[in-house]
Amino acid sequence: MSTRPNDTAYHRPVMLAECLAGLDLVPGGRYVDVTFGGGGHSARILEQFAEGHLYSFDQDEAAEREAAELASPQFTFIRANFRHLTAELARREALPVDGLLADLGVSSHQFDTAARGFSTRFDGPLDMRMDPQDGTVATAADVLNDYDEAALHRIFGMYGEVTNARTLAATVVQARRQRPLRTIQELKHAIQPVVARGKENKYLAQVFQALRIEVNDELTALQEMLTQTAQVLRPGGRLVVMSYHSLEDRLVKNFLSQGKFFGQAEKDLYGRVSLPFEALTRKPVEASADEITHNSRARSAKLRIGVRTSIPA
Repeated sequence: MSTRPNDTAYHRPVMLAECLAGLDLVPGGRYVDVTFGGGGHSARILEQFAEGHLYSFDQDEAAEREAAELASPQFTFIRANFRHLTAELARREALPVDGLLADLGVSSHQFDTAARGFSTRFDGPLDMRMDPQDGTVATAADVLNDYDEAALHRIFGMYGEVTNARTLAATVVQARRQRPLRTIQELKHAIQPVVARGKENKYLAQVFQALRIEVNDELTALQEMLTQTAQVLRPGGRLVVMSYHSLEDRLVKNFLSQGKFFGQAEKDLYGRVSLPFEALTRKPVEASADEITHNSRARSAKLRIGVRTSIPA
């Protein structure tokens, strides 16, 4: 197995020690990292056991190349969206598992690659697909140029929590009448009149977050994956999820505490609640000030941990 450093330029894993502690690794266990990214978490998990097996998911071709550096009899890379969790593991006779880790952030490498279109720091195509080779998925440019004003209003408001989402949507529609929006700079120039003064970076981050979520259907995929964890994890198995914005964190929190994403937990005829997970973190774990100093991605990270109960899924 490769002995490359865990904190690489490709991707510096957030709250690495906390994630490993949350997984509570057991010798010979079977684990899943559903967001391989740059491989920082996966590499450290593999270092922890000589036996057992790690299955890592990612849609990105670049992640697949990085995974090749971790060649090991104890490691299997699965190039697929984590919404296909159960099917992919069943195909490999890898059920049930002892722990599952999900780091829901975009990897440093993806942010730092201008051609991917994830970062406001560069100019480049408005792509934002997690798998840029998937021609069936609409790009951010497609969303901006093809969606009607009402749909854009919904996306910016719901997924980006942009305060002037209606005005922003109208501005985009007006700008694209002049010419299609294809690059990051073209989008930034088009919406510049409605960007909150003094909060430009935060505003643009919200707009890009909204587009990325829509392009990759992120919230629906997250709900599908979390629902499957109740079947995938053995009783006593650990679920460790790190999110980076309130929309994701709310879904994770509700799933662990209520067994569903919206509304209250269901009760039986006797008023008893049976939940598939017991939340081990009443409040989310956050990165230390020292880690934030060395890794700005950690600033918004929130880590939640649950343990699979013996209640049937």
